[in-house]
Amino acid sequence: MREQPDNLIERERAYLVGGEVRSSRPLLTVEDSLRELAMLADTAGMEIVGQATQRLQQIDPNTYIGSGKVEEIKLELESQEAEVVVFDDELSPRHQRQLEKAFGESIKVLDRSALILDIFGQHARTREGALQVELAQYEYLLPRLTRQWTHLERQAGGGAARGGTGGVGLRGPGETQLEVDKREIGRKIIRLKEELERVRAHRSQHRRQRSRAGVPVIALVGYTNAGKSTLLKAVTGADTYIANQLFATLDPLTRRVDLPSGRHILLTDTVGFIQKLPTTLIAAFRATLEEVTEADILLHVVDASHPNVLQHIETVEDTLAAIDMPPVPRLLVWNKMDRLENSVTPVLAGAEEYFAESKVSARSHAGVPELLATIENCLSVFLQKTRLLIPYDRGDLVSHLYESANVEKQEGVEEGILLTVQLPPALVPRYQAFRVK
Repeated sequence: MREQPDNLIERERAYLVGGEVRSSRPLLTVEDSLRELAMLADTAGMEIVGQATQRLQQIDPNTYIGSGKVEEIKLELESQEAEVVVFDDELSPRHQRQLEKAFGESIKVLDRSALILDIFGQHARTREGALQVELAQYEYLLPRLTRQWTHLERQAGGGAARGGTGGVGLRGPGETQLEVDKREIGRKIIRLKEELERVRAHRSQHRRQRSRAGVPVIALVGYTNAGKSTLLKAVTGADTYIANQLFATLDPLTRRVDLPSGRHILLTDTVGFIQKLPTTLIAAFRATLEEVTEADILLHVVDASHPNVLQHIETVEDTLAAIDMPPVPRLLVWNKMDRLENSVTPVLAGAEEYFAESKVSARSHAGVPELLATIENCLSVFLQKTRLLIPYDRGDLVSHLYESANVEKQEGVEEGILLTVQLPPALVPRYQAFRVK
């Protein structure tokens, strides 16, 4: 029997399984993907006791990896005293049921999606984050319900879930517990979507206020653990949660930054991306991800020292396409340059799609001033140059322009103050009446 010190919480013993279909073209090799899965399992609080890979001509319709491999893994689970087996791809409800039968009741069967949802449930620190995670968990759970899953609250791990309505209702004539459970989950999904729609409307109102103020919004995007939160702290001094683990940050955080010219911008950090991100999670985090889609500029932060950095860049770009990201200027920020030998970054196909590239070490602040100058240059290129005539009694507008736009020239004339400015697109309607044609 395994012994555990009294002062430590025992970690679940996990066995990892990766499959690779020969005809597929995954971004990462099965070995690299399993290494990432091991990091996910560690973040979720598991102890890795072994792993197996299986290369397949095609996915087995019953057990995903084939009955022979299942028997082989079953023996390994027994010898390693494993409590949970984690598959690197999303299992269909049929696959999960068959694997649970094959491995026995003492072994919990999870897939990558369930593991990511569990991590999100642990890391959601706001009501909004908990709601989004709970919705994704229930939508993942619904098609996978079996007769043994009658206590819904133990499945949805978000804080909101634990504070939910409690047990399921009474059964009507002829109803099975499974049918009651499905109906209860359906009601919960509807309620959560309604709550999140209110959150979305509230966020939209805040964005409209920011837009009227004319302050450019710069969004940080990137693969999980690329260092976005560390960069936000380096630039703003914000007290953000930073950890060397996957998905340390879920809830969006926005802080004001003063550029070298004195112009203000808003810098927003949000959830990181990862390969094979569950589609239910992308849909559930719609309100949060709209912070990205409404940005004026994207800073794509990458871990320059990671051996799979090019694949990470492709994953992020694919995810941005999936959320219909508008064609806004993008800056590529090579982070963690202090860990890279010779400071030489990999050759990136499609680098011309980025406005510019910057090299920084967010932890040591190296390269941060140059990054801010690059952001300023990008804003200047994409601002609309115009001339405005502001009445002398509207000094508030002049002050606002100096804070939110790039004022190139100011002179006093008989009718008022004549300004040559570069306006952010969001400010153009506000100052339309003052334009000099």
